[in-house]
Amino acid sequence: MSPHATDVISTPLARVITAHLAALEASGYAASTVANRRLHLGQFRDWCDARGLTALGELTPGILERYRQWLAGLRQPAGRSVGQPLGWTTQASKLTAVRMLLAWAARTKHLVVNPAADMALPRLPKRLPRAVLSVTEAERVLAQPDLTTALGLRDRAILEVLYSTGLRRMELIGLDLPDLDAERAVVLVREGKGKKDRLVPIGARAIAWVYRYLDAVRPRLVRARDPGALFLSTRGTRIRPTRLTERLHRYVVVAGVGKPGSVHIFRHTMATLMHDAGADIRDLQEILGHAQLSTTEIYTHVSIERLKAVHARTHPAHLAHPTRADAPAASSLAAKAATGRDDA
Repeated sequence: MSPHATDVISTPLARVITAHLAALEASGYAASTVANRRLHLGQFRDWCDARGLTALGELTPGILERYRQWLAGLRQPAGRSVGQPLGWTTQASKLTAVRMLLAWAARTKHLVVNPAADMALPRLPKRLPRAVLSVTEAERVLAQPDLTTALGLRDRAILEVLYSTGLRRMELIGLDLPDLDAERAVVLVREGKGKKDRLVPIGARAIAWVYRYLDAVRPRLVRARDPGALFLSTRGTRIRPTRLTERLHRYVVVAGVGKPGSVHIFRHTMATLMHDAGADIRDLQEILGHAQLSTTEIYTHVSIERLKAVHARTHPAHLAHPTRADAPAASSLAAKAATGRDDA
């Protein structure tokens, strides 16, 4: 352990952070959540150390506001976004970690008054999914894996499962063999986001592709010790998340749909296409495993087909649309637009 690390552990603030993280682990928080909190709180601790703030009692609403402004002024150090400000979601995550720490400290009597009680988080923009595939585009991506190879057949089964169920990346990777119930046509997701189990419907086509993979490919991937995972890597282990993202992203690119995405694009696509076809938003909430209905409601904005149908049914320009004989030819309109002429 470095001298710096020893100094960090010796400060009262650092000790409370360590105790808070241990409490999160003991409460059953996901390992990824605890890891993110450790990262964010480590940054906050370093910021406090640099300013001589080593105890919880030294933190005030004014100091927390200075930290918030400091985060807003940070710039991305590397990658495609180098030099850009931290995203609003990233800033909110870092501030939430601090707010949760101080709320816990107040509950456990490490603090008398919580200085973050009124700390405001950045207002997050309500963004639509970056890309959603049409039915034709989805089928094009599904057709990309080379079915003459073992991994190609495995990847086709993975794509079919994602398209049918809308599972998250880690939920798919975490599937075990017994989690697919073909007779009931459901998949059991164990400890999905929020550590909640749920049953998700899966279509007959996806089940058929999974069984092709199970019969022809999986036995060839198993090594000395079978981990029991539904989908295996070439090493006989669960597929690494980054590797899955890379392979699926390549299929999307090669398909030529001109849209960005990999695993999550199938989640967005499934939800949007099902909503277009009449699926109730609360049913989609159950399938997707969203804790809040507001998270699912984004698909009511993405589903443009319903809005187009309402527009065509109610807009006066559609109701009184010109006949074929009266309507100006598209080529004529284009020619006038190009020349700037308007006979009217």
